[in-house]
Amino acid sequence: MSDDDYVYDEVTGEWMSALALSERQAAEDSIVVRDAVGNVLADGDQVTLIKDLEVKGAGQTLKRGTLIKSIRLTDDPQEIDCRYDGIKGLVLRAEFVRKRS
Repeated sequence: MSDDDYVYDEVTGEWMSALALSERQAAEDSIVVRDAVGNVLADGDQVTLIKDLEVKGAGQTLKRGTLIKSIRLTDDPQEIDCRYDGIKGLVLRAEFVRKRS
């Protein structure tokens, strides 16, 4: 579509350019994940734990201050998929991590 194409937006009830509508829909579809102190997280970030966490099924406790490298965001804004030595499929809640600067 070009800038000359206008489409009807059912949400707002207005006619708008196709480009503006597609940009707005892309912004609405993106999920913003924030850590415990409000920093925005992205794929590949490094985070540290702010609390000791018992890992269910692994019989292991991750201590406060543990560095988790290369996180991946999921469809849920509160869950972070990550890897840690000896633990497969580790998913952490965003409220228990802080972005490493």
